[in-house]
Amino acid sequence: MARVISNIQVNDHIGLLEVEAASGGAPGQFYMLRAWNAGPLLPRAISIFDVKEHSIQFLYQVVGEGTRQLYRLRQGEEIQITGPFGNGFPQLTGRVALVGGGIGVAPFYYAARQYKSADLYLGFSEQPYLVEEFSRMASSVKVDVGGSILGCLVFSDYDLVIACGPSGMLKAVQMKQAAEGSRTNVYISVENKMACAVGACLACSIQHHSGRVQTCTDGPVFRAEEVTLL
Repeated sequence: MARVISNIQVNDHIGLLEVEAASGGAPGQFYMLRAWNAGPLLPRAISIFDVKEHSIQFLYQVVGEGTRQLYRLRQGEEIQITGPFGNGFPQLTGRVALVGGGIGVAPFYYAARQYKSADLYLGFSEQPYLVEEFSRMASSVKVDVGGSILGCLVFSDYDLVIACGPSGMLKAVQMKQAAEGSRTNVYISVENKMACAVGACLACSIQHHSGRVQTCTDGPVFRAEEVTLL
């Protein structure tokens, strides 16, 4: 169990949770969080927003009962966290673009803090959030509200592009990569639902060019051209 340090309500649907933790993790990895004894049955997979000396922060969106209970947590209460899980982002070198859609912006704060020359592309369907905080971390930040942040991005301007967001956005990333035909290394971080985080339940399997793989253990970060999204 871990103690809640703070749980800031960023807006009506977004929370920023900080909990005590002895270990951290790499950008792109995630933890399994559970703040209830009864239902829901399963914990929730939440990516790392930031790591401090004795704590971890998680930026999350309220989409169901599990995340609604996370949203209700208050300072001093306890939460069960296990992790970190998954493969994080590839090494950030050269010209790097980090592309987030909606709550998919979450893992890029930690990444940008570690590699400050990265450019951030943040897309929101409605009111943007934490843009000022992201701006302090990155070389530049471009924001789109209500449209497609991919319209601002030319893959060939970069050596490495990493995208995280809803499936529709990630499919658009794959199509843009194919259409541009650039040699840029493009990775996507897949937001599949996860149950066990250790590859045992097969709930988060995804079609890879090598066969079915598990998002939790083989991902959640994959080369964009190597996976098929439903």
